[in-house]
Amino acid sequence: MDTYHIPANYTKAGRLFGLFEIRNTVEAVLIAVPILFLSFTLLPFGLTVKCVAAMILAIPCGGFVLTGLQDDCLSRFLRGYFRWRNGRKELRYRPAGSLGAHRVSEPGASVTGERKKC
Repeated sequence: MDTYHIPANYTKAGRLFGLFEIRNTVEAVLIAVPILFLSFTLLPFGLTVKCVAAMILAIPCGGFVLTGLQDDCLSRFLRGYFRWRNGRKELRYRPAGSLGAHRVSEPGASVTGERKKC
């Protein structure tokens, strides 16, 4: 029987700094960089206030995307959510006695179901 040595960093493969998945990191950068750019270009304040506002907005957004949702990256989670949202159906409860209640009667039929004679 052969004995194989499993390296200590085996479970951390494909991660940045051993903590963050590479896909999550790319998504976090794609979310945080536009927020930083917009906060620096659109805010009419001094440089210090722009930096503070940019960090208040970009760090939580980037951190949220970096950690992911339910062990998935944000794009996979959103794709699954919208797929569920668009594919869901509306269920209505119809009691057993009301199965025939939704039938449309013929034109000219009375409430009892008999046809009127002309």
